[in-house]
Amino acid sequence: MNHQYSRRLEKIEAVLRAYLPETPDADWGESVFSLPREMLLPELMMPLTMPGSDLVQRGGKRWRPLLMTLVCETMGGGERSLPLTPLVEFPHNASLIHDDIEDNSDERRGQPATHIRYGIDTAINSGAFLYFLPLACVRDWDAALEQKDMVYQLWGESMRRLHFGQSMDITWHRDSACIPSLEQYDLMCRLKTGSLAWLAVALGLVTALALSEKRTLLIKKWGQAAEKLGMGFQILDDVKNLTTGNLGKRRGDDVVEGKKSLPVLLYLHERPERGEWFSTCFAEARKVGVDAPLVNELIAELAVSGVLAKAEARGRALINEAREAFSDIPSNSGEMRGELSKLFDFIGGTYA
Repeated sequence: MNHQYSRRLEKIEAVLRAYLPETPDADWGESVFSLPREMLLPELMMPLTMPGSDLVQRGGKRWRPLLMTLVCETMGGGERSLPLTPLVEFPHNASLIHDDIEDNSDERRGQPATHIRYGIDTAINSGAFLYFLPLACVRDWDAALEQKDMVYQLWGESMRRLHFGQSMDITWHRDSACIPSLEQYDLMCRLKTGSLAWLAVALGLVTALALSEKRTLLIKKWGQAAEKLGMGFQILDDVKNLTTGNLGKRRGDDVVEGKKSLPVLLYLHERPERGEWFSTCFAEARKVGVDAPLVNELIAELAVSGVLAKAEARGRALINEAREAFSDIPSNSGEMRGELSKLFDFIGGTYA
């Protein structure tokens, strides 16, 4: 992955560092806060910027900004979307900071979660800052006001939908007896994880194409495909949590959080009489942690029942549906079709 997209990733990282430096200086602060330089001492800005910078610099797949830049290149926009990549990467990291607080997680990307390392109050504030910081990119972007206004609207819609999806997820894992329908789960996933993928595609198109019926139709078609891409990624990520474990997190910590992931819901819809046992497992896991014997028992039960395999198949099917939706890429963009296809492979975990 890094070798395939190393040139693009280097440029994306440079933009991210420019808008979220490891050590902010007065020039950066004056641009972001519009305050007198003498007020912008690094030690005053660091509690706001350091937690987010720390998390971003730990790594991450960066598939959302890659998707945005690839779509823009595919449609003839070159690197025009590059300055806006923080709009999809910073809110993603902001959601991780807040998600870890809400789930009481203790680890993220192989290190202590942000609220563990910096404190809950600082983590909440710096996480919120990451949602709004990338709007500075739009202000600085060399584009007409009409185009900037469209970007602001797309960002706002994506943020509202993302938080709606997160609210659904919180509601369900706080109530162990609540078993949402599979349709409700799809909606939650589409909003919580699919919204930023939708934004990436929409921004890639807006930066490449002038306002037209074609652009409007592509935002709708490819945007819906991107939501499926996000859904597929989330499902496969949840399956991995219950099998091999996610990179930088402990296997089974979704059980500790009481997460109603697709494998769990498939099992409970097929065997509703086991609901009380699942509630017991969740309660024990929350009390003891991932080392609780019932966590391994629950995971083993999911594997034997076949729902892990069913969920994985569903995740891969969604990614393939997304791939098919991009089949109308212009014929003169054959190379970019291959680049996008490889990105879909990576998101699906099959990249060699």
